[in-house]
Amino acid sequence: MRAEMSERREAEGAPALEGAPAGPGPRDPSSAPLPRSRTRRKTRRRAVAAIILLALLVPGVSLTRALTYPGSATLQMRAVEWIRDHGGDSLVDRVENWWYTLHSPTGSAPDPAALPVAGSVGGAAASFAPPAPLPPLAGHPSVAGEGLWVPGRLGQGGRPASYTSFVRPDAQHPSVVAGVGWIRAHDAVAHLVAGTVEPGGTGFSGGSRVAPSDVGSLVATFNSGWKMAGAAGGFYLDGRSVGALRDGKASFVIDDTGTATIGQWGRDMAMGPHVVAVRQNLALIVDNGQPAPGLSANSGQRWGSTKNQYQYTWRSAVGVDGAGDLLYVGGVNLTLRALATALTDAGVVRGMELDIHSAMVSFSSWAPNASGRVEPTRLLPTMTRPADRYLDPDQRDFFYLTLR
Repeated sequence: MRAEMSERREAEGAPALEGAPAGPGPRDPSSAPLPRSRTRRKTRRRAVAAIILLALLVPGVSLTRALTYPGSATLQMRAVEWIRDHGGDSLVDRVENWWYTLHSPTGSAPDPAALPVAGSVGGAAASFAPPAPLPPLAGHPSVAGEGLWVPGRLGQGGRPASYTSFVRPDAQHPSVVAGVGWIRAHDAVAHLVAGTVEPGGTGFSGGSRVAPSDVGSLVATFNSGWKMAGAAGGFYLDGRSVGALRDGKASFVIDDTGTATIGQWGRDMAMGPHVVAVRQNLALIVDNGQPAPGLSANSGQRWGSTKNQYQYTWRSAVGVDGAGDLLYVGGVNLTLRALATALTDAGVVRGMELDIHSAMVSFSSWAPNASGRVEPTRLLPTMTRPADRYLDPDQRDFFYLTLR
């Protein structure tokens, strides 16, 4: 009886009773087959662990690729755009609207460190009359250099091909400054370059940077528009398109003479044999020399996501004046309406918003230094990207102008 009980306990995996005759030896528990229910649970746990690992691994690989993809871009740019590209558009928009509308500008005058340093006017440039001064901010004491033009690169016959200045476009916030770059159309050739990421697609020429052979003749370099996913328009270059060119959209158009103009696609310009490049971005913010109606309401999200127009942030824009010359405007703490006002203050008759936020807004004027080497100067000293940003491949498309 005692031997039977010992054998039964051994069969059930329990140790033999003390004093029982030794059997063939203890069984290794790890070699015993698991009950079917335990096997199923273990399989499920392994499957769940594999799924979790995969769920973490795939975004990790994707994010790593975004953070290391070729082309100049800040870490913050790369991370935010990765979030947008992976379903986080509305989240990013809400955070940006909250942040940039909360931090309105203060102060009754600009910080002197935020103003351009005016260079001396001499040589051939002094014999040419600059454009008319830009209007000062009404109702506030003027600031040294406000509205006055500083000549840049000299073009044909020693005449300046470009000038820079600054205006204050927001009467409620007199500390806000917008830099202005003016380029004479007859003295400059415009170029559009595709970035390593934007507008997307492959096969575009230019290597996502200023052509090395063009560096010596540079007049200006500046940023393009929003990412194509938010631009509500198309991109055309080298006979290839990304997205569809849409009627009614603000468009930067370059013809086969290198002349650039700004207008509404389908009304002011259309595709033809002489068009070599088109970059669309939202709707015009200045038309007929006036801010476009409805900027403050932004109905139908004509100018981006809801409430985007109220953000006090870095913004940029480009337009043409009555003579067809090109003007760029950029600055910090600009709402959409203040940006449009800066354009009209500068004499723009048709203008479009370009990109926004500090890492995106870049404008540099280029001119020879004392030794003859061409060097860049940022439009505003507070612009965060390097003055020579576009000499290296960049993730975003951009524009540059060279002497004719």
